Amino acid sequence: MPIPPRVLTVAGSDSGGGAGIQADLKTMLALGVHGMSVLTAVTAQNSRGVQGAWQLPADAVRAQFRSVVDDIGVQAVKTGMLASAELVETVAELLTGLDAPVVVDPVGISKHGDPLLAASALESLRTKLLPVATVATPNLDEVAWLTGVRVATEADLRRAADAVLSYGPAWALVKGGHLDGAEAVDLLTDGTEEHWLRAPRHDNRHTHGTGCTLASAVAAELAKGSGVPEAVTAAKDYVTGAIAAGFALGGGIGPVDHGWRFR
Repeated sequence: MPIPPRVLTVAGSDSGGGAGIQADLKTMLALGVHGMSVLTAVTAQNSRGVQGAWQLPADAVRAQFRSVVDDIGVQAVKTGMLASAELVETVAELLTGLDAPVVVDPVGISKHGDPLLAASALESLRTKLLPVATVATPNLDEVAWLTGVRVATEADLRRAADAVLSYGPAWALVKGGHLDGAEAVDLLTDGTEEHWLRAPRHDNRHTHGTGCTLASAVAAELAKGSGVPEAVTAAKDYVTGAIAAGFALGGGIGPVDHGWRFR
């Protein structure tokens, strides 16, 4: 049997299964790549929020990464929850010089508003991790947190993307899902070319894990050999279907359906 493309997620665990490492690996399976993981933190998390979080030591993160990369190899890497400045800097160091595209999801807070990255890690994220990113995928809250730029209209997405690009990623994907309107509009740009991605906005509150899912889908498509615009377009299509099929779990916000194409 042919060996599928290999994708590594470096992120935290979501015990509820909707986001984090769990969402990443489900997405990778759905898109036909072999998912591998470096666990950075453990959360006690459900549909209502995050009840606790415990970061792993930097040595444990480094050992997991080297174990996978040095033996199995990777065709793409996705980063998510990194918890602290120490872990951000550790992961950035590991990724420097890696011959594979890197998708950085600059996770700062959860869908429920719970902090997932220490405030002291912001500068490390800007100066250490974003410069090694092939694609950075912030939502509007993360753009404001990273750059100070607040997006109120679709026209503001250009200014937001420019601010993200100033920190060094090759491409910025600014996700406009929090804007009002009948469509969910994202802007992908490398500062020279622009790609506006539009999809119908689905009336479904069960959207836990959308950011993790989109970033993992981009990484999966890059690992399969797509260029960045093609990878992001395919990932947007996948996550739009997953949102449409999202379902209720527990008493809060349910997850997107990572297996919607199998139904």
